[in-house]
Amino acid sequence: MNQTAVPTALRHPTAVIHPRADVHPTASIGAYAVVGEHVRIGAETIVGPHVVIEGWTEIGVGNEIYSGASIGAAPQDLKYGGEPSRVVIGNYNVIREYVTINRATVTDGEDATILGDNNLLMAYVHIGHNCVLGDRVIITNTVSLAGHVHIESKARIGGMVGVHQFVHIGRLAMVGGMARVDRDIPPYTLVEGHPARVRGFNWIGLERSGISESEDPTSFKLLKQAYRLLYRSGGRPLEQSLKELQNLESNPHVEHLYHFLSASVGDKKRRGPTPPVRKRAAHD
Repeated sequence: MNQTAVPTALRHPTAVIHPRADVHPTASIGAYAVVGEHVRIGAETIVGPHVVIEGWTEIGVGNEIYSGASIGAAPQDLKYGGEPSRVVIGNYNVIREYVTINRATVTDGEDATILGDNNLLMAYVHIGHNCVLGDRVIITNTVSLAGHVHIESKARIGGMVGVHQFVHIGRLAMVGGMARVDRDIPPYTLVEGHPARVRGFNWIGLERSGISESEDPTSFKLLKQAYRLLYRSGGRPLEQSLKELQNLESNPHVEHLYHFLSASVGDKKRRGPTPPVRKRAAHD
């Protein structure tokens, strides 16, 4: 599809759309927006004023992209050599003002920065090269993700958080505002601090997702047991706690927690798991 197929009512006359860009007829392109040659934009996506979408960028259905966002620019990575790497964005995401999403550096077979479905990126969020976000992630204002960060579905990240490269943030984790995240954040946990430390499980987030004492008592009970094994074990080595965690009753949430932590410990590319907050001694 070329730009002449886009209805005039849905394309502002000041928008610059490359003739070879693939823009769905129901996508809306705002004033002074720029859409590059290799860009694909799906049905009913709204591109606000002064948005720049470039590179090999694919955007799905029903997304809302607010003014000043930059999507698909070259990665801020000195290793990048101009390869045709990608940004892939799913459906029904909200990308607020001045968000930046960089395309990938081609490395180890990875060639895309990926955003799933139904995510909310608030103003001034930066998504670095090769990042992968799942679904229903909420990232608050002025958060910066370095390269190769992975965030699992339904995670929540507070404002002004910095996330180190190669960090993984687990499902339903919650990161408090202004935290310095330099290690993996286990699923279901609540972390905060500088550097970030595990403060507990994200019980409110779990309850909102149907994992509560009333709605899913088995998962709720087993996750409480898992939390005690991992973070209330008196300084026992994590590897030992993981062996005991493996012996708990089979449950998909506990299994996910186990596999996440095992990979965090065993994969040399990973940063290792965030430790719990240190309890103050009585004489401190």
